[in-house]
Amino acid sequence: MTNRNNTPYLPCFDEFILNLRANNFSDETCYNYERDLKTFEHFLQKDIQKSFANLDKKDILRYKAFLNSIDRKTAELKNSKKHLCSYSINRILSALRSYLKFLEDIDQASPFSPTSIKLVKTEKKHARIPEFKEIIKLIEAPVQFEKNKQIALRNRAMLETLFATGMRISELLSLKVRQIDKTGRVYIMGKGKKQRFVYLTPRSLLHLKNYLTKRNSDSEMLFVPYRGLNNQKKDKKISPNYLQFKIKQYRELLDINIPISAHTLRHGFATFLAENGASPAAIQILLGHESLDTTTRYVHASDRFAEQTHKKFHPLA
Repeated sequence: MTNRNNTPYLPCFDEFILNLRANNFSDETCYNYERDLKTFEHFLQKDIQKSFANLDKKDILRYKAFLNSIDRKTAELKNSKKHLCSYSINRILSALRSYLKFLEDIDQASPFSPTSIKLVKTEKKHARIPEFKEIIKLIEAPVQFEKNKQIALRNRAMLETLFATGMRISELLSLKVRQIDKTGRVYIMGKGKKQRFVYLTPRSLLHLKNYLTKRNSDSEMLFVPYRGLNNQKKDKKISPNYLQFKIKQYRELLDINIPISAHTLRHGFATFLAENGASPAAIQILLGHESLDTTTRYVHASDRFAEQTHKKFHPLA
């Protein structure tokens, strides 16, 4: 049996996605699972031409090799342009694991157990955080380079808010005006629908107020797009691609040689807090991490932090 796109049908695929929604998974998570499983569907049809029921464990090895290849097709059947990193491969494999586990839970036949899918070894990257003064230059860049004053104020406020709070880009662009109180405390719904508070600095609160007085919109969204009629729609968000592009543009204009993204500002937020003696447990709460292990990857990533620790604690220093 095939679906409307003539790809091999994964048994109870629609029910699996429905199960995610019924269990209160976010729209973004449901979308990611659906996309990753479509990648598996395309692999079955185009690469090994086998039905789901006839798969064996060797096909999982072939699937890993497929995900590692640069000539694979994406979920949208487009040519891939680069190798997937190990973390992306493991995310796709985890989606397949979850799907197989769902089949077990509802007593549907599966060609192999979810535990048969082993994740790949992840590479250990040495995190590169720009100097503090470079991050400040980047945050201030919109006022220097944007000709439109409204865009300059908005982009400055977005970057100030990102670095002040350490929030994710998806959290930033989903913010509504009512989520911020007068003291600068921000209530957000984070990844996995986990609720937490983050806090603006006096500096970021000032720039946010400057933006709000000039933004000329009654949208419920905090940061609004200005192009076309988008700013007339009360729930229209700024695209993550737009903000990432602007950060890259500002970095190049400032001649900063270390790559910077929205996540770099989040990473820098945690690193600089740690360098100034902040508790890892407090940083964990501010970042919205479920595991302290995730937070410690930020806390111990700084070369300067490692150097200061060596000088402070080495017995022969």
